[in-house]
Amino acid sequence: MCGISGEARFDGSTPDAAVVTRMTEAMRSRGPDGEGLWSDGWVTLGHRRLTVIDLSDAGGQPMVREDLGLALVFNGCVYNYPELRAELRAAGHTFHSTSDTEVILVAYAQWGEEFVDHLVGMFAVGLVDRVRRRLVLARDRLGIKPLYLAETPGRLRFASTLPALLKAGEVNTDVDPVALHHYLSWHSIVPAPRTILRGVRKLPPATVRVVEADGRSRDRRYWQPDYVRDPIHAGWDDRDWRAAIGEALRTAVRRRLVADVPVGVLLSGGLDSSLIVALLAEAGQQHLRTFSIGFDSRHGEAGDEFHYSDLVARAYGTDHVRIQLANDDLVPAVRRTVEAMTEPMGSHDVVAFHLLSEQVAAHVKVAQSGQGADEVFAGYGYHQPLTGVPRAEAARTFIAAFFDRDHAELIRVVGPAHAVDVDASRDLVFAELEAPGAETALDAVLRLDTHLMLPDDPVKRVDSMSMAWGLEVRTPFLDQDLVALAAACPPQHKVAQGGKGVLKEVAREVLPAEVIDRPKGYFPVPALRNVDGPVRDLVVAALRAPAARERGLFRPAYVEALLTDPDQAQAAAGSNKLWQLGLLELWLQTHHIR
Repeated sequence: MCGISGEARFDGSTPDAAVVTRMTEAMRSRGPDGEGLWSDGWVTLGHRRLTVIDLSDAGGQPMVREDLGLALVFNGCVYNYPELRAELRAAGHTFHSTSDTEVILVAYAQWGEEFVDHLVGMFAVGLVDRVRRRLVLARDRLGIKPLYLAETPGRLRFASTLPALLKAGEVNTDVDPVALHHYLSWHSIVPAPRTILRGVRKLPPATVRVVEADGRSRDRRYWQPDYVRDPIHAGWDDRDWRAAIGEALRTAVRRRLVADVPVGVLLSGGLDSSLIVALLAEAGQQHLRTFSIGFDSRHGEAGDEFHYSDLVARAYGTDHVRIQLANDDLVPAVRRTVEAMTEPMGSHDVVAFHLLSEQVAAHVKVAQSGQGADEVFAGYGYHQPLTGVPRAEAARTFIAAFFDRDHAELIRVVGPAHAVDVDASRDLVFAELEAPGAETALDAVLRLDTHLMLPDDPVKRVDSMSMAWGLEVRTPFLDQDLVALAAACPPQHKVAQGGKGVLKEVAREVLPAEVIDRPKGYFPVPALRNVDGPVRDLVVAALRAPAARERGLFRPAYVEALLTDPDQAQAAAGSNKLWQLGLLELWLQTHHIR
């Protein structure tokens, strides 16, 4: 896990090494163990290192192989790198380190742009092909590792975080009206390639972009499950699917143990993280470190799920750390969390992940987490009604269940200078859900959830908050083979038992029933979910600040209505509208965006 950065010039000038150094330094928390800088005339690469695999200097970056004419910066982990190294050695290649970084370099030397097809893992890559004078950018299949881009005539900059690009300067920081439309419609999600700022874009997941030295570029999307039934599974019954999903998940969990440092688990007490602990114990892991966090209760709402996480920790004999925080810890934590956000994230539990990561990083460098199971295995409430909906009605049904606001309300929310005439969010959802493939309405929505929404909601949230403390978080439920298998699984196996049915059947082989059949929980932070007390004061101050008035993102009458009517502040889909608006303004002000 690391922070990567770079600048390419297409106008004959030399990249500014000082700019790349500033970007790299801005990501110190992502890689506290080392740094590096390399230049090849038209491209300069920067890197911050978190040592997880090959702790020696031989694994440092930027990594250059003069004999191959290649240089690389890389953020992430390639879980199958030992197998790939053996395959590449058999093909005649040599290695000078035991790192997964060098395996990527040699894989490109062997397979060219198809190198990504051989990688199993999470990654963002910036690779310089010195012979062909190309910059190759790539992102993993599920978008677990971020890659932000800022393009201007004659120049391309890239980095692992958006704030790093801001440190470079010369970024158009105007708010993107379409991105704002998405943010206010979809629980603060802005899917790739957009970001909330006009001048910054994201490389989409599962994409390779080849940039020539003259600035021309081309993209290849190298992976996308079909979400249709595969004839190879014809005749499979419940037991067959349970066995196949169980084996794929066991493989995913084992893959994410590859490291030269200990690996822990973020144990919420829910089904997903508890299942990871159980499967690791089944695989023979001893003295496993597990971590849970809880907050003060508020208005009768529990602030922790310690009962369940303690139950799992006792059942499998983990070395468990229970982290209890008071509401007084939240306001300073909110400020630090907003500073760590690569983009504004309106989910209330992002602060909890930031605080949890801070504590976990004091014990381990790597942890597994249960993110992604709900999107892959139909665990949300809005998935259930889709089973009886015709394929052609997928978009309308999803919009009715998921959107925070419709376009008519957005007209009343957004200031005139930042409004768009078309219903951009509705149009994008219709385009995605009516695209070819995806056999049923639920298949189409799960495809949307997993490949468009998920990378810019829970995945981005966990990466940003964990890497703010130099903690690498791995997500077994987003294993490429498990996701592809789940995409082929008939929807009825996923929505069974109130959602994640086939996963619950796998869990019954290893987990106590009390954990499996409990009511579905979320990361409980009552003070943030309700936006009251000092947290509310912080939000109100941001919305009424001079910078907010000058920017004019939101109509004053709408903001005042939220401030005076608690019921109005809640969105139908469960997102807190006041928090969503205030968080965006707080993020813009924190990063000095005018």
